[in-house]
Amino acid sequence: MKILGIETSCDETSASVVENGWRVLSNVVASSMKDHQKFGGIIPEIASRRQLEFIQMVVMKALEDAGMRLKDIDAVAVTRQPGLVGSLLVGISFANSLSFALGKPLILVDHIRAHVYANYLVKKKTGRERPLFKKLPLPAVGLVVSGGHSSLFMIRDFSDFKVFGETRDDAAGEAYDKVARILNLGYPGGPVIDRLARGVRENPLRFPSAALEGSHDFSFSGLKTAVLYYLQKNQGKKDFSLEHVVHAFQESVVRVLVEKSLEACRRKKVGTLLVGGGVAANSSLRARLEEAARKSGVTVSFPSLDLCMDNAAMIAGLAYHKRAGEVRSPKKTCLC
Repeated sequence: MKILGIETSCDETSASVVENGWRVLSNVVASSMKDHQKFGGIIPEIASRRQLEFIQMVVMKALEDAGMRLKDIDAVAVTRQPGLVGSLLVGISFANSLSFALGKPLILVDHIRAHVYANYLVKKKTGRERPLFKKLPLPAVGLVVSGGHSSLFMIRDFSDFKVFGETRDDAAGEAYDKVARILNLGYPGGPVIDRLARGVRENPLRFPSAALEGSHDFSFSGLKTAVLYYLQKNQGKKDFSLEHVVHAFQESVVRVLVEKSLEACRRKKVGTLLVGGGVAANSSLRARLEEAARKSGVTVSFPSLDLCMDNAAMIAGLAYHKRAGEVRSPKKTCLC
């Protein structure tokens, strides 16, 4: 079964063809990031306008890369939620029209759940001939860390996701972007902070983490404020080090994510941890979580770096597992 996936939840416009829920035949992403950088964040109106311009070209390129035509696909999948309203409307409207014109089923997919599912995707060029379903068995704990979300899921199967931990204020990626703005490092903040922190070996500076004991929730707002206050008090001093500041900030974020995730695995008594979202590309998080998981006897998985970001392959992949009752007829699909 070959599903055409469409993803337009934020500033990316993506289309992908995925076979049988795991083999990625194509994955095309067009980003409007450069249009947003001068504003220091995503401007919804710009994002949706760019998606209107890109979406047809991106879909046709995805089909071309997969060596297919529109009539060859078996279903259309699209991100339904969450995301920017205007951006979601572009993708859903296009997918709904395509589904109706082709007489193919339309499958609506949750963007956050799809980030977790990205761990099961295999690219055609890797030569791997088997899916990862046996290597990463369910049930599992899912950790999604991105610009808008920091969430923990209990995953019984691909149609049974239960949220049992989420951010109470700033998400992890949002904290990265706000701290980068405080330090005048540009947007997005995650890659530049990760790069600057990578060279620090010893650091006497520490920032507090919100433990929220007895809860699986996250909170990064206070950490961001601690960085601001430290900067205001120490920026002009001789021993001030930008690298030490970003390293201490990142260590605090990573420490909480690692501890909460593995504690969730222990409490839920599962041996698989699936990580997804843009912050899953962070080198420190990957290294620390892999080391801690190994010591705890937990199998941890990260998607490839490009599949950590918003992409349509994860949408098409998860759509394959949607229950029959959730697949909508092209003549009966509504946007409510």
